[in-house]
Amino acid sequence: MAIEATGLTLVSHDGTRFVFDPGALCLEFLTAGGPGELARWDVLHQPGDLAAWLARSRLRLDPAQVTVSADELATARRLRDALWRFARARAVGQPAPAADLATVNELAAPAPLVPRLTAGPAGIAHSWVLPATGTQALATIARDAVDLFSGPYADRIRECGSDNCYLVFADTSRPGRRRWCSMERCGNRQKVRAIRARREATGGD
Repeated sequence: MAIEATGLTLVSHDGTRFVFDPGALCLEFLTAGGPGELARWDVLHQPGDLAAWLARSRLRLDPAQVTVSADELATARRLRDALWRFARARAVGQPAPAADLATVNELAAPAPLVPRLTAGPAGIAHSWVLPATGTQALATIARDAVDLFSGPYADRIRECGSDNCYLVFADTSRPGRRRWCSMERCGNRQKVRAIRARREATGGD
């Protein structure tokens, strides 16, 4: 998980925009949709959609420099769905589904994106060797999952504490007390509900 954390700007059902940092690239990929009830959030409908998502992700790949085939798109959806089931199982302390574990290992095997250092006016920056393929990007995501699920934050993979939020994150904070996908969304909504509940309990206005 050496990729710099940046966070994604998401839009909720009611049109609220908020920044969500799941703490890992592989968990960031879960915002691209998922299996079952998560299918309504699916944004990977055609090859170009994967390239567009990679541009928004913390990888910040130039979509014009990433080639994605129909087979790679199908593989991307298979990896994403496996990561969802894997992350949810980990969040509730259950064993990883064997088939999903095998999928992550399989897709981590190909050569990943190649990192490089670039010198510029602001100093030395991290970038990627381009052009690249969808397979390389997916291998990078899968390898990030290997690092996360076997690393120091494996026990800090959590579902958002809101009862109507599906987002999953790795709590990388020092105290390890993160409960919400985002304080500006679910955290603030919970605060408002708690204030209203206290007012009702005390008969306040």
